[in-house]
Amino acid sequence: MTIRKLPAGVQDMLPEESRCLTVLRERLGRVFALNGYDTVASASLEYYDTYSDIRNALPQERMFKLTDTDGKLLVLRPDATLAISRIAATKLACGKARLCYFTTKWDLQEAGGLSSREIEQAGVERLGEEGAFSDAQTIAFSIECLKGTGLRDFIIDIGHVGYFKGVLEACGLSEADEERVRAYINRKDGLNAERVLKRAGAATDALNTVLALPALYGGAEILDRAERLTDSAVAREAVARLKEIYALLCDMGYEKYVCFDLGTVRRLSYYSGMVFEGLAKGLGASVLSGGRYDNLADDFGKHVPAVGFALGLKRILIALERQGNLPPAEPLEAVIVCERGAESAAYRELLRLAADGKRVRLSAEYGRAAARAAKGEAERVLFVTEKGIEEI
Repeated sequence: MTIRKLPAGVQDMLPEESRCLTVLRERLGRVFALNGYDTVASASLEYYDTYSDIRNALPQERMFKLTDTDGKLLVLRPDATLAISRIAATKLACGKARLCYFTTKWDLQEAGGLSSREIEQAGVERLGEEGAFSDAQTIAFSIECLKGTGLRDFIIDIGHVGYFKGVLEACGLSEADEERVRAYINRKDGLNAERVLKRAGAATDALNTVLALPALYGGAEILDRAERLTDSAVAREAVARLKEIYALLCDMGYEKYVCFDLGTVRRLSYYSGMVFEGLAKGLGASVLSGGRYDNLADDFGKHVPAVGFALGLKRILIALERQGNLPPAEPLEAVIVCERGAESAAYRELLRLAADGKRVRLSAEYGRAAARAAKGEAERVLFVTEKGIEEI
């Protein structure tokens, strides 16, 4: 029996979506280039061990695996940032670089809603940079990128993994329990988070601080509240960093685009500082995510502090569609039809118009009737005969 369905989480792209995606890449590519980013492309296939035997190992059950001809296990690119961290540690002589990319990553997750296993991404990595100014620049640039795509209504949520790490210090949790609490807090599931904390014997004050995290969302005023909730030096240092970033963003003119969310906590071993995500009106999932990941390249033998973000291109297209702002189709400016014997003249006219930047189609049909039938398909219909060209 012939199977005509596709696996869950992947899809074909028909001409309209493909056209919009091409326009989106062109828009972002121009923004990247004008801001001094150099393009890099990582390999689509890598050895499974590259991502399974490192401190920041990816969940093996989410990697697409296949076997090479020599029997070694391979994976389809499971993470763009880790791949570029590998490149930075092993192939870039200079410790500093500003890189951009357009790529596909593969995530063997359960597909549903806006989830996909084949994820079209664009992104930037700022390698060899540290400090609040670099963090603020990265967030500001993410805003410019979203504006460059045509999105209108969006917000950037900013947090810091250091705050979560700091408030957990007093709870005495194992690494496994920390990850459980992180996942529960991310899902705003205070009940299960409380169960883990109580089982671990967390003190009441520490437990209450952790459970307050989901409510730490809003404007800059929540930073003062977050500072008052804890005595942890690590957590207070994280708040101080966020205040410094916010002051810089305000000076740059981006105050209206940002808010804070200390209850959204990313993978603690992956991220090392501030984290952020872009949320578009009308879409129930982030269109952009990133943060500071100073220790990722360490897994590949070299310390390269870094900060960056990735944009989900298909999600941005969905958001643009819901906002009524998809890239308009480029009109067909002319259709050329010819009579038999005038094929070469018609083709020369096609080349001439295309060289002038016109979007033109040369019909495969002959005759004046075919030319009349083409009216309405383009702004002009040209009929080429051995005697010359006339407009229908």
